[in-house]
Amino acid sequence: MEIYDTSTASLIAKKLLEIKAIKLSPKQPFTWASGWKSPIYCDNRLSLSYPSVRQLILEKLIKAIQTHFLNIEAVAGVATAGIPQGVLIADKLDIPFLYVRSKAKGHGMENRIEGKISPGQKVVVVEDLISTGGSSLKAVSDLRDAGFDVLGMVAIFTYGFPLADQNFANEHVKLVCLSDYASLLPQALEQGYISSEDVAALNSWRKEPASWQP
Repeated sequence: MEIYDTSTASLIAKKLLEIKAIKLSPKQPFTWASGWKSPIYCDNRLSLSYPSVRQLILEKLIKAIQTHFLNIEAVAGVATAGIPQGVLIADKLDIPFLYVRSKAKGHGMENRIEGKISPGQKVVVVEDLISTGGSSLKAVSDLRDAGFDVLGMVAIFTYGFPLADQNFANEHVKLVCLSDYASLLPQALEQGYISSEDVAALNSWRKEPASWQP
């Protein structure tokens, strides 16, 4: 996993905190669908409701793509949160867009990939958030099975779990993110979202998220 650049990582983290797309609650943690207790909740879809933040994220995602994936021919969004970001990018670059469902439709053509399938086409996958990477990499696998040449993936934010890094490495998928958990904590401390006493607990969660307790 790579971070596009440190200044972008800090800026995106700051903006996500400001619009409350990211919430931190180390003393009263959230419960994820997996059952994990988490001091952070991230909903980057909120950025779509703030034009200046939406435009900033779009510009930075495009720059990340143009820097790391020069031969892009199409954009694939991961349903559902990767779809709007992917559409915006594809429109700006004037290239085809498609998206990948978490599971096939139960009716009609029962598609898992929506859009024109062009075997050999070089595609970059767009995600909003990376946790363990499981669902994101399943989308990559589906695209590869359909014949696409997956150049890699871009995402707005990653928790930076070592497990995710290993999963992406195992599948030989290059991941470039705009911001990450390590960039978030200094911004949250500076802006007063957390206290200095919270930092140790927040750092320990990222290292052992499955067993972490407040």
